[in-house]
Amino acid sequence: MSAETPTGAPPEAISGSARTRNLVLATLASVVGFLAWTVIAPLSGTYTAQLELAPSATAALVAMPVLVGSIGRIVVGVLTDRYGGRIMFTAVLLVSVPPILLVALGGTIGSYPVLIAAGFLLGIAGTVFAVGIPFVSAWYEPERRGFATGVFGAGMGGTALSAFSIPRLVDLIGYLATHLLIAVLLVATAGVVWLFMQESPARAAAPSTGVRAKLVGAAKLGVTWRMCFLYAVVFGGFVSFSTYLPTYLRDIYEFDLTAAGTRTAGFALAAVLARPVGGILADKLGAKPVVIISLGAVAVLAWVVNLKPAGEVPAGLTFLAMAAALGLGAGGVFAWVGVLSPPEKVGAVAGIVSAAGGLGGYFPPLVMGATYNAEDNSYFIGLMLLSVTALVALTFTIFAVKSRPRQVRAQPG
Repeated sequence: MSAETPTGAPPEAISGSARTRNLVLATLASVVGFLAWTVIAPLSGTYTAQLELAPSATAALVAMPVLVGSIGRIVVGVLTDRYGGRIMFTAVLLVSVPPILLVALGGTIGSYPVLIAAGFLLGIAGTVFAVGIPFVSAWYEPERRGFATGVFGAGMGGTALSAFSIPRLVDLIGYLATHLLIAVLLVATAGVVWLFMQESPARAAAPSTGVRAKLVGAAKLGVTWRMCFLYAVVFGGFVSFSTYLPTYLRDIYEFDLTAAGTRTAGFALAAVLARPVGGILADKLGAKPVVIISLGAVAVLAWVVNLKPAGEVPAGLTFLAMAAALGLGAGGVFAWVGVLSPPEKVGAVAGIVSAAGGLGGYFPPLVMGATYNAEDNSYFIGLMLLSVTALVALTFTIFAVKSRPRQVRAQPG
């Protein structure tokens, strides 16, 4: 099935079945992209032991895909405005296959430089998010875009799938076979997207201007930079926890690889479930109160995590609450992006904002690895930095980001 030609039809005139089908396909592509993007983190303990890595070296390895995926989202968002989601989803999924194979090679021969190079290229998979925001936004009217971007954002559940399944698959079928299976999954998903995905008839095709001009235009919008900061905190917090949590749980609670992966999957799942809720609440109540609640909870919970709550239930509930707070905030922030951005610039704005979110997730693992106190078995500095950053973002949201009435929020631009 080929992509529909944009006709300029209003989103409310589009059939519900077409909306649902394309939202599901976009979310599926996101799940698989996030699964591939985070394939290194669940096996960080294995790489650390196999290659005798220092904490800082492990942190650099885990964070490398996050860095490249974040920066790449800027360009991919602009290209999505121009070429549409069907082409870009397919391209991102297919181009992610060689890096997965390179990860397989690096782990098989036990080479840290090869794994670092693979992690660098694997960042391509993380750009899938910048494709989906403009794609699903075009299918829905402004007052429902919080719901649409929230559901699509639940595709970050690929991180939960990665954390839960990869250690088990390695035990079951082996390291190399696991990565070959992921490569096949990427190709199969790309095929499904190409055959069955359609562009929204309401999609505002961007003029054929250069990437630089598009980025400059998006960068001139105040909403871009306000949302960049907030998304760097909430989504960056999610990414950093999802990637570094297996290492944290090993160091603090002495969990083995599979146990740490299971708990990390639970963390990611809680954030995934909370994200659509954040988008829906933003549609109904406005994004500002949703983000305020999220940031306040993150600030408090970072302090509680630092106290190292003992016992499975207290510790587990603390991390689940943190995940829910971060997911709620991520859904709230991108509800703002989908509504306030000019239709023809949603991809460019989403690319820049999602890049900021990814970069927000790049640095914390490095900080955690560099500030880990082996004597006290403590991550105090890293967790306190998260708490302080959340408080700063909370203050910024309250005093520097103006809330808009519903009827004004519904107008793009």
